[in-house]
Amino acid sequence: MAKRKEENFSSPENAKRSRQEEAEDFDKDGDEFNGTSTLTAAEVGIIESIQLKNFMCHSMLGPFKFGSNVNFVVGNNGSGKSAVLTALIVGLGGKAIATNRGSSLKGFVKDGQNSADISITLRNRGDDAYRANAYGDSIVIQQHISMDGSRSYKLKSETGSVVSTKKEELIAILDHFNIQVDNPVSVLTQEMSKQFLQSKSEGDKYKFFMKATQLEQMKEDYTYIMETKERTKEQINQGEERLIELKRQCLEKEERFQSIAGLSTMKTKLEYLKHEMAWAVVNEIEKQLNAIRDNVELGEERAARLGRKAEEQQVRLNEAEKKYKEIQDKLEKISEETNARAPECLELKADLTAKKRAYNEAEVSYNRSLNEYKALKKDEEQLYKRIEELKRSTDQSLEPERLERQRKIKWLKDKVKAFQDQKVSITQEIEQFQQAVDKDKEERDRIRGEEQEVRHLLTYNQRQLKELKDSKNNRLKRFGPHVPALLEAIDDAFKRGHFTHKPVGPLGACIHLRDPELALAIESCLKGLLQAYCCHNHADERVLQALMKRFYAPGTTRPQIIVSEFRSEMHDVRHRAAYHPDFPTVLTALEIDNVVVANSLIDMRGIETVLLIKNNAVARTVMQSQKPPKNCREAFTADGDQVFAGRYYSSENTRPKFLSKDVDSEISHLENDVENKTAQIQNLQQHMFALGKDIKRNEELLRRCQLHLKELEMKIRKSLSEIHELENIEEHQSVDIATLEDEAQENKSKMKLVEKNMEQRKQTMEALRNVRVEAEDKYDAIKLKINQLLELADPLKDELNLADSEVDSQKRGKRHYEDKQKEHLDTLNKKKRELTMKEKELEEKMSQARQICPERIEVQKSASILDREINRLRQKIQAEHASHGDREEIMKQYQEAKETYSDLENKVKTLKRFIKLLEEIMGLRFKTYQQFRRCLTLRCKLYFDNLLSQRAYCGKMNFDHKSETLSISVQPGEGGKVAFSDMRALSGGERSFSTVCFILSLWSIAESPFRCLDEFDVYMDMVNRRIAMDMILKMADSQRFRQFILLTPQSMSSLPSSKLIRILRMSDPERGQSILPFRPITQEEDDD
Repeated sequence: MAKRKEENFSSPENAKRSRQEEAEDFDKDGDEFNGTSTLTAAEVGIIESIQLKNFMCHSMLGPFKFGSNVNFVVGNNGSGKSAVLTALIVGLGGKAIATNRGSSLKGFVKDGQNSADISITLRNRGDDAYRANAYGDSIVIQQHISMDGSRSYKLKSETGSVVSTKKEELIAILDHFNIQVDNPVSVLTQEMSKQFLQSKSEGDKYKFFMKATQLEQMKEDYTYIMETKERTKEQINQGEERLIELKRQCLEKEERFQSIAGLSTMKTKLEYLKHEMAWAVVNEIEKQLNAIRDNVELGEERAARLGRKAEEQQVRLNEAEKKYKEIQDKLEKISEETNARAPECLELKADLTAKKRAYNEAEVSYNRSLNEYKALKKDEEQLYKRIEELKRSTDQSLEPERLERQRKIKWLKDKVKAFQDQKVSITQEIEQFQQAVDKDKEERDRIRGEEQEVRHLLTYNQRQLKELKDSKNNRLKRFGPHVPALLEAIDDAFKRGHFTHKPVGPLGACIHLRDPELALAIESCLKGLLQAYCCHNHADERVLQALMKRFYAPGTTRPQIIVSEFRSEMHDVRHRAAYHPDFPTVLTALEIDNVVVANSLIDMRGIETVLLIKNNAVARTVMQSQKPPKNCREAFTADGDQVFAGRYYSSENTRPKFLSKDVDSEISHLENDVENKTAQIQNLQQHMFALGKDIKRNEELLRRCQLHLKELEMKIRKSLSEIHELENIEEHQSVDIATLEDEAQENKSKMKLVEKNMEQRKQTMEALRNVRVEAEDKYDAIKLKINQLLELADPLKDELNLADSEVDSQKRGKRHYEDKQKEHLDTLNKKKRELTMKEKELEEKMSQARQICPERIEVQKSASILDREINRLRQKIQAEHASHGDREEIMKQYQEAKETYSDLENKVKTLKRFIKLLEEIMGLRFKTYQQFRRCLTLRCKLYFDNLLSQRAYCGKMNFDHKSETLSISVQPGEGGKVAFSDMRALSGGERSFSTVCFILSLWSIAESPFRCLDEFDVYMDMVNRRIAMDMILKMADSQRFRQFILLTPQSMSSLPSSKLIRILRMSDPERGQSILPFRPITQEEDDD
């Protein structure tokens, strides 16, 4: 690669010139450099000198005197070149992170020292000098950096006097000289150049270009102006709103000015209003008096009506108590009769047991005699058979026959033993199979019952789920599918005048829970009342019943209808309501907007006396382990369980049906229940099917075992019979026929005796059977009678419970009317006392009114309206009195208000014109900005191509302003032969040369008094370094009004001597010098 470069560089087109020729060319002041060499040296903004103390690892560096044009800072690594560049950035206000050498200023203080100092001298001459009268020809910027990272500034004049210590002054100087230390065109460090060239983001390159050319600053200025325009528009809107308020104030001032003339008219009107006020008070008291009289009359009528209601309630209470007593008497009579028959029943049962036992004993005795007779009969047959055999026998030898019989008997006994062993085994198997069948049948019956129960619950849940889904769109459907239609029919009937008062219901739709967790408890308490309706009288009830017939089929359950007079006030239950500091009653746990609903629930269920206790154990403790709270009859838990002082009833329901607010949650629960129960039914059916298969298999095995057992029993009986016959055969020589005949005769006598006893025992058994049957009939008869009495008692018990509830309800009703009557009488007496006081007050007010105005005036307005008019008129008169005689002040205020309004109106108009003009100007400026950006882009491309071509390189720059991207491609050698490559694909020297070309192209289009470039030739070979150096020197000569500071580790001994070139050589680093105390950038932020 290097060889190819050398060959290209030594081509005829790029032949070397001697250093002396170049130096002569560089020193010429003619027109060889496009006329730019005649420009004088820079007068403002360039760096004259820089001095460092205790900075980085250096105790003292400088002062370094820089030339006005080209300056080379050369030295070995560690000699302080980069320290000079870093000090330049920090000293001119740059942040530590911009140096790529540290993240905090305190990292630049030398180890072991307390502070560091930087001194930079800027040239300040000519017409563009900054505050020449204060600073003179030079500005000295001194910066002091402390160990804690803080820094301070001193801006001195040429003579050394301090002009300012503020950073704002430094920023003003930098802006005036157009110095941008964070601009890579002004100061480009080696690390920044490396990061830029190796960046994969084309957007970062575009930002680099924008920042270098200050286009980014122009773009930000444009954005700021547009934001200012929007804020100005907001000010215009606020001003327009303020104009409305000022116009109102101006009109008020004008009205006040014009009102001075009407002062006497206002006084006359005030006197007349006072006369009207006096009689208006009399009118209002008379109206109040008439209203109180009407209330007293209505109260007396209501008191009489309440008295009648209390009497009617007493009559109903007496009837309910009478009915309760009658049912109780019937139950007691049945109980007495049942108790009277109980001893007889027990006696008959004992007698039946004894007779059954006697019959069973007689039956056993008879069976014993029968078996004995059969055995004797069989012995008789065998004896006669033996005798016959003995008579037929001969005198021949029977020894072989006897031996054969003995052998056969032994063989038969062995066979019987084997059969009996098999019988035992088969019997055990039969028992096992029978137990398995019985157990499976019992399990199948249990599962069948469970399956029917689950299927019933599934049907119920499916129906409830359908109702809940329907109720999502209409909550009333939770109380029944026909409820919305029924309510529409009720509304229609009420509009037609069929009802005295519109019925209210269902009651559950008229109440709301304060605590959703108590929904199940309240449903368990109110039960069917949640679906009930309230009617004002029985006529309305009949109309409602007729409407219900249209929606509820005969035989189905209809909602309950409560008939009770509609009241406008809720019952006063303070004296009879239950109270507990920790637990609410049903009444206090509900929000009931309709008074009729609240009164109905108080009358029908006594909700003021029912406590709600969420925890079951706490409910038992409150109601059973200690004395229940006063007036508390019962309590309900959050699970719906009902707790009395001595009883506890568990709820059958697990979730609320009507009062739950979270319908989606209930639907989800029910869907899960339906799914679970469907799966449960399938599992149960599968289990039953498996059990059925097991039962059939076991029954088949059982049947086979039973057949096998019967076969074995037959074989055993047959073998035993054969053994018995063989054992009874004896030899003819040892048999006495006469003895056998005597034995047969004796056996016959025994048979007759046994037959006689058997007959007697049979008669006894038959007699005992008849006695047993008679005892069974008597016991069954009395048992039947007792069961009939118990069946009669069950409905009576239900009736007694209903009657008890009715008595309790009537007692509450009576107590309610008595309390209402007492409360109403107290209110009535209070109204009567109020009536007497109002009559006295009327007399006093009429006397006062006659003193003010003897003749009564007809007044249309109320006293409150007249009072406001009088106060307003008095205030007006007082205001006029206060301003009377100072007419000039009122006119002055009026004129000031008008002027303020006019000034603000003019300002708003001016701002509107400004906004319109600003929009036009910004449109033109934006077009100019785009044109300027296009020109800079073209210039940059041209300079870049021109610089590359000096070494026969080809390259291109693609700007995409819409996407804000910049792509750079460079190809060494002739451009037409090889495709362009990204700069990252180049060698170190080629990439450094391309970097120089790019930087020089930016230098050509950007404005800055000085340029700093760090180790620009570090990766270049000698050929590329020489070309880059020539290019930089040529540009520096063409721009003598700018300063160039180039840092390089090379000796630069081959540079031509010129008065425009200054070489600053750094001393070699001291031996044993420590590593610079830099930290990673991410450790801490730069602190200004």
